[in-house]
Amino acid sequence: MKKEFAVIGLGRFGGSICQALSEEGLEVMAIDIDEDKVNAYANIASHAVVGDTTDETVLKSIGIRNFDHVIVAIGDNIQASILTTLILKELGVNDITVKATNDYHEKVLSKIGANRIVHPERDMGKRIAHKIVSNNVLDYLELSDEHSIVEISANHKINGQSIIDLDIRAKYGVNIVAIKRNKEIIVSPQANEIIQSQDVLIVIGADSDINRFEKRLLGD
Repeated sequence: MKKEFAVIGLGRFGGSICQALSEEGLEVMAIDIDEDKVNAYANIASHAVVGDTTDETVLKSIGIRNFDHVIVAIGDNIQASILTTLILKELGVNDITVKATNDYHEKVLSKIGANRIVHPERDMGKRIAHKIVSNNVLDYLELSDEHSIVEISANHKINGQSIIDLDIRAKYGVNIVAIKRNKEIIVSPQANEIIQSQDVLIVIGADSDINRFEKRLLGD
């Protein structure tokens, strides 16, 4: 059976999640206190409901505990976000992802049991910063405070060299988990794989090691 999702809060963040899940063919209920926002997603989500999710009876009435995953994407109203999350936990929702607007908000959400806490604005800012400061970094995904997956564009300096020749894991402590080459993706490349100058290396490791690898090996 397909998982069923509920998205609470249909601002830019919640709305984009709702649309992306719907485009994957998943069952999504869109919920917001603003009727205009709900109407905007009536033809996108499987179901669209106007409701105040800080009211336990409202959440019970829409059967929120039956959903596999609930995303709380309430933006400006931190109190509503926290109260909604608390009620979801009390009602027994198993998987809850919540958007945090600041560190204080994150601390409270963590204490009341949110399964995942995301900072879309902060995380996007980091991704943009990484792209700005390096010509080689194409994309960046933070795994934790200290570890990331990064897409790095290979250049002429390593063109024609194999992974084992470069000895990247031993020298820099990072792993190349895949290589994008034109439309092909080479997953878990062999040690004798020859890197080409137009390749995109998908690298995983500690941020400090990735930065060292990017600067010393690929830097101009």
